[in-house]
Amino acid sequence: MPRRLGFLPAALLTAITLTACSAETLEADNPKPPATANPSGAPGGTQDGSGLPLAEAIGKIPVAEEKRTGYERDSFKHWVDEDDDSCTTRAEVLLTEAVTAPEQGARCSLSGGSWLSYYDEAEVTDAKKLDIDHMVPLAEAWDSGTRDWTPERREAYANDLGSDRSLVAVTAKTNRSKADRDPAQWMPPAESATCTYLVDWTATKLRWALTMDDAEKTALLNLAEPCADSVVEYKTAP
Repeated sequence: MPRRLGFLPAALLTAITLTACSAETLEADNPKPPATANPSGAPGGTQDGSGLPLAEAIGKIPVAEEKRTGYERDSFKHWVDEDDDSCTTRAEVLLTEAVTAPEQGARCSLSGGSWLSYYDEAEVTDAKKLDIDHMVPLAEAWDSGTRDWTPERREAYANDLGSDRSLVAVTAKTNRSKADRDPAQWMPPAESATCTYLVDWTATKLRWALTMDDAEKTALLNLAEPCADSVVEYKTAP
């Protein structure tokens, strides 16, 4: 299940639990090994509790002046169909993050299904009402180093399906409220989202070797104070 189920409303959790119980009954003849719980109990943690403490991970992001000169959204080709399965990056994220799987039609058209927008704890049952947010917005990524990249690498950044922290399905309202702002200027409205958002943001910057400015660093460290148990796990982008 997607990592963001920790923010599901109680009613939806009950429905999922009932579904899970039915699935366990069907699999009784061929049981799977039990999953190992995350001992860290923290957003971003791995099953063995490994990873960098959030504040330490923030400290690994280089500080540099941001430069917006020359930015155009078209510099990042996105929502491509990298594996030629008719599903663009947007659809792939929707399929991966669905709480209830949607029906998949011709050319990967999606109908039905449900999602949880962890930014505002909103349950969404219409994929058209969801945006796919670049965790570190394209303009912010440009400011933080991608302006010096090749078009091909910027395309890889904008369609990063190699990490579940780079792209996230959220309500259009929250995505457009965020726009291209960093955590010094915008944070998700749901208090429950704070630590996960900081972990996601930090992991994405480290994955892609992006920088941050002084105001961003100060904000990240201040916001991270209540998230002492949160850890950051990431893999450097190829």
